[in-house]
Amino acid sequence: MAQLAVSVVKKIEALLRAPTGLAQGLAAVSETNGQQLGELSDQQIVMLNVSAELAEKATGTVYPSYYIYCEKLNNTLREKFRQFSGTAVMSVEVRVTHDRLEGIEQRAQLYVDALIDTLDASRGDWGNGQFYTGGYQISFSSIKLGGKHFVQTAKATFEVQISK
Repeated sequence: MAQLAVSVVKKIEALLRAPTGLAQGLAAVSETNGQQLGELSDQQIVMLNVSAELAEKATGTVYPSYYIYCEKLNNTLREKFRQFSGTAVMSVEVRVTHDRLEGIEQRAQLYVDALIDTLDASRGDWGNGQFYTGGYQISFSSIKLGGKHFVQTAKATFEVQISK
C-alpha cells in the first residue's frame, strides 16, 4: 500500500514540474499582482515530509520551496473486488522566507495561489487509477525564525481518489 502513496506523490511532483505546472502558475500570479516571483529550480520542489527546521539543518533548503507528501491512505473498499479503493490525503507545503516580517505573508499567499492554479488546471483523471476531483484546504502557520530571518509555511491538503 505504501507504493500507492509514493505513486501519487510522484504524480503531483510531475504536475508541479511540468511547463504547464507551477512555472505557468507563477507567471500568471506575477502578471496579475505585478510582483515578480521568478522560476523554481529542481531543488525547490521536494518529495519529503520534513519540518522546516530540520530541512534547513540537514538539506540546505532553497526558498521558496514546495514539499509534497502523503498524509494518509483511506481504503474504504468502495469498489468491492479491488485491492484498494479509496482516497489518498495529500499535502503540499509552501515555505517562504524573507528578511523582514513585512511582505512575507503576502509572498506566501502568492506562491499558494500558483499552487492552487496548478491543481485547478489538473482536475480529472491522472491515470494509473488516480483521479483528482478538485477541492482543497489551505492552512497558514505563524511566522517563525529561519531561512533569511523569517519563514512562513502554508499547507494545501487535498484528496486523490484511487482505484487499484
